[in-house]
Amino acid sequence: MKDFPYTEKKDTRSGFGAGLHELGQTNPNVVALCADLIGSLKMDAFVKDFPERFFQVGIAEANMMGLAAGLTIGGKIPFTGTFANFSTGRVYDQIRQSIAYSGKNVKICASHAGVTLGEDGATHQILEDIGLMKMLPHMTVINPCDYNQTKAATIAIADYEGPVYLRFGRPVVPVFTPADQKFEIGKAVMLNEGTDVSIFATGHLVWKAILAGKLLAEKGINAEIINIHTIKPLDAEAVLTSARKTRCVVTAEEHQMNGGLGDSIAQLLAREEPLPLEMVAVNDSFGESGTPEQLMEKYGLNEQAIVAAVEKVMARRK
Repeated sequence: MKDFPYTEKKDTRSGFGAGLHELGQTNPNVVALCADLIGSLKMDAFVKDFPERFFQVGIAEANMMGLAAGLTIGGKIPFTGTFANFSTGRVYDQIRQSIAYSGKNVKICASHAGVTLGEDGATHQILEDIGLMKMLPHMTVINPCDYNQTKAATIAIADYEGPVYLRFGRPVVPVFTPADQKFEIGKAVMLNEGTDVSIFATGHLVWKAILAGKLLAEKGINAEIINIHTIKPLDAEAVLTSARKTRCVVTAEEHQMNGGLGDSIAQLLAREEPLPLEMVAVNDSFGESGTPEQLMEKYGLNEQAIVAAVEKVMARRK
């Protein structure tokens, strides 16, 4: 099992803030909008240095999406910022009608996704957002795994023409991907080549998959671990190549089983290569208040759950 050393932990939302600030320096068409959460979205540096390109809309998320759509008509590249729950569930109609339907070049940037939001509880811990967004035609859905990858993704989507949903979070996690990485939308990243099982992980669960890979190696199981940072468009070639080699698959994500990464991979395998599949995800449940660590353990979103899923799916392999 390949080693992934790291020297610090950072929140992925700070990667977004750093990427947005860099875009402010390099791309004059980039503008930012926020729904009264500048600090939470780490947009402070952009606001300070480029106030003429920042729009504070207040707690009016639906209006923010309409403003963003309008700004694209004048050639601007708007980045909207609020919590994932308010970036999707609260404004789904506006995103569908004003952004996705006409393919507007809006970047919907969403923090505090999943149960790792923690103590704010179920009303804020959206676990359905990936499903909501990937079902929209024209929408690209990205869920990076650490600070560096989130910063790289933020910069990359400014050059991509079309609506994008970029999902990130609040807790600090190991920074283990390269600072100088090239982020390719729709291109999976091979983390560890293996022969016994394919583990496809996204977001915060990528690091958990790496930890699971180490535990599996101690059991003599050689896991192939792939970071699926772009859920739509899915890197079908990477998924099928790996699955055909190992003949069994585990997916891992901080999202509902219904509608998430596992759902996308299950559909692909059902069409192209039917194989045993296990999903590590939230099973048809809302979250609750607690620390991120407590909630990840309770809802089975950790390395132990991934190991258990691997052992189960390998027993089903023919």
